[in-house]
Amino acid sequence: MKTAVVDYQAGNLRSVETALMHIGADHEITSDPRKLAEAQRIVFPGVGDGAHAMRLLAERGIDSVIRERHAAGIPILGICLGCQIVLETTEEGGASCLGLVRGTAKRFPPECGKVPHMGWNAVRSRDNHWLFSGLPADSSFYFVHSYYPAPADDGDAVAWCEYGFEFVAAIEHGSLVATQFHPEKSGEAGLRVLRNFLEAR
Repeated sequence: MKTAVVDYQAGNLRSVETALMHIGADHEITSDPRKLAEAQRIVFPGVGDGAHAMRLLAERGIDSVIRERHAAGIPILGICLGCQIVLETTEEGGASCLGLVRGTAKRFPPECGKVPHMGWNAVRSRDNHWLFSGLPADSSFYFVHSYYPAPADDGDAVAWCEYGFEFVAAIEHGSLVATQFHPEKSGEAGLRVLRNFLEAR
């Protein structure tokens, strides 16, 4: 089953591709909206500036395709920046985002300490959530981010992490799941998350 990995010059594509190859996923990296419209699953990675990423998505016509695919119930996995710009807005540049999930991406306050939050940290998932199936409680994942997702509906949050305070580390809304951490950089635990997405959805 073909999985499209979105290339919009804001993704950590090499690591994502390596991880998908490692688990034997049938995938293609593409910036072609037509191929994204035909994909049976979409992986939406990203690093960098949220406002700039939204401009790139709009210039390529990818933003509307992702919205259409989500409305059609196609499974989508957002990663890092891809977990932030699926929300309505981001505090980064005050940009409007994809609006797949109500809420905003917020910057860590200074009292959290060093920003960006970088490195391995334990993630607490909702009991028996399928994305974390087969993993021990409080498994650790790799983070690099200055902003975090703050969904308007608490029911959209499925995992949490501590960095000065408890923030949302993963969300789910309809056919969309998104992780603030990088599963492709998180060893066996991250590979399990990727397999769970590909196999369960």
